Amino acid sequence: MPLRPPMMRHLKSPDLFGPIDRLPALGLSTGERTFEVINPSTGEVLAELPDMGVEETRAATDKAYVAQPGWAALTARERSDALWRWHQLIIEHADDLAAILTAEMGKPLFEAKSEVSHAAAYLQWYAEEANRIYGETIPAPSRDRRMLVIKQPIGVVGTITPWNFPASMVARKISPALAAGCTIVLKPADQTPLVAGAMFALAHQAGFPEGVVNLIYSSKADAVGRELCANPKVRKISFTGSTEVGRLLMRQCSDQIKKVSLELGGNAPFIVFDDADLDAAVDGAIQAKFRNAGQTCVSANRLYVQSQVHDEFVQKFVERVRQLSVGDGFAPGVDIGPLIDKDAVAKIESHIADAVAKGGTIRCGAERIDKRGTFFEPTVLTGISSVMAVAREETFGPLAPIIRFDDADQVVRDANDTIYGLAAYFYASDLKRVWRVAEALEYGMVGINTGRMSSEAAPFGGIKQSGIGREGSRHGLEDYLEMKYLCIGGI
Repeated sequence: MPLRPPMMRHLKSPDLFGPIDRLPALGLSTGERTFEVINPSTGEVLAELPDMGVEETRAATDKAYVAQPGWAALTARERSDALWRWHQLIIEHADDLAAILTAEMGKPLFEAKSEVSHAAAYLQWYAEEANRIYGETIPAPSRDRRMLVIKQPIGVVGTITPWNFPASMVARKISPALAAGCTIVLKPADQTPLVAGAMFALAHQAGFPEGVVNLIYSSKADAVGRELCANPKVRKISFTGSTEVGRLLMRQCSDQIKKVSLELGGNAPFIVFDDADLDAAVDGAIQAKFRNAGQTCVSANRLYVQSQVHDEFVQKFVERVRQLSVGDGFAPGVDIGPLIDKDAVAKIESHIADAVAKGGTIRCGAERIDKRGTFFEPTVLTGISSVMAVAREETFGPLAPIIRFDDADQVVRDANDTIYGLAAYFYASDLKRVWRVAEALEYGMVGINTGRMSSEAAPFGGIKQSGIGREGSRHGLEDYLEMKYLCIGGI
């Protein structure tokens, strides 16, 4: 499975990631089936990986199942130390990890470096949290009893990570599991598996015992997902991706009442009230909308702007959007990289066409930059209404539709009128309004006067059909622990 020259030229120290080239060093089998990893900016083949399936997934699960009791039996400090070593290796090789990420996903190199730093922060956080898994004692109703609660790892965890944040999602999912004493079988997205492979190579260098972390390269997401859901040795599934796939995995887990953590689709509103700091709101909207080319689950998908400030906001916003540079993620000064594939481009084009046909106006952008590739101009639409697809569906691209509103109470109702409930944003100054709107928005996360809110210290996740469970913070650790009540009599 050699890395191709287009990938090798981006690495300062390609020998550091030798295990990516030699899968047996990671304890994985190699078969005759393969799939290619493509650079979306250039169309170049970066690597050819073994296309694993049910058999390899089952074998990895068996390894994780055998290793889990020994990993759980280590002291919290010993698990913490392993996570700290992994964290340090990620920091030491951050430039190479960022280069891999940019090559396979396309995002600008400065964003890739930020993501690798964010991934390392999760490892650091849960290395610390491993030492803070506390139980409790309960006052007993009689003198001859003692009652207490302990927390134990749930067991083997099957994890499926997305292509849009292929480094931070690996760390955010598996670091709390490892801190809790669980073992891992992880399948990264087939579009972006290389940075996960590099991170797992570093995990092995960090000294995790055999079978504790297991990686599955596969283009067969359905087959691997079914096996992880059906295998009784897997006690929990953690998935980030579309709501449609999340529903399917939840159904597949239902026969075994298997625990699930699901971080699914979003349709985030971004509301600008008439008392907002408009310059700050424009900055926040640029960040919330165009980071990662709009390919984030918390991306601002609907921009609501109150009538009194609508025209001024649009003018300032369009001016800023026109200044954004699109191109290869390795090129200096690039703000926005390519979309992940041509289907993503087609979706944006269909949303624009639908909006224009129903009365929307293109204020800037709306064109492919290279008809052969997946680069797309950052786009602003005005005159948007609720009948348009762009107001109802998650675009997942650099398209900002702006909706004018008058009534502050009505805009909250409109913002909540969706099956999704992942993230929301609003800008306002009046303290009474801030509290009232923050409490009324039906979302798991609300950014107030900020366009970016993700942190390893905060609980990340949604309500309604945007998911179940939380990642990050101390709450993220609880999702990998089982609570056990002990009642001791005859004392």
